[in-house]
Amino acid sequence: MASHPDFVNYVAEQLREAGTIRSRKMFGEYGLYCGDVFFAVICDDQLFVKITPQGEAAYPDLPKAPPYKGAKDSFLVEDVEDREWMTELVRITCGALKSKSKKRQK
Repeated sequence: MASHPDFVNYVAEQLREAGTIRSRKMFGEYGLYCGDVFFAVICDDQLFVKITPQGEAAYPDLPKAPPYKGAKDSFLVEDVEDREWMTELVRITCGALKSKSKKRQK
């Protein structure tokens, strides 16, 4: 079952305080970017955020699940209504992913 564009737009709107959020359709589902950083997918109208060590340290009890069969686990965000909390998770995640990317370039 593919995700609905209305849900994707709603999640992007909820995350607007984290930075410039854009979505990209991928294989019937959606990838989410904050600036140039790919940080999450939306599959079957569920938000899955990449797991980083910093994210795990901040939210050790956050549920994890694969967004689709054969994928690595991601954080499963069950409460997309909590804008402030989601914004913080995205900031932590994208900060970690940016620094990881910079280390690879060296």
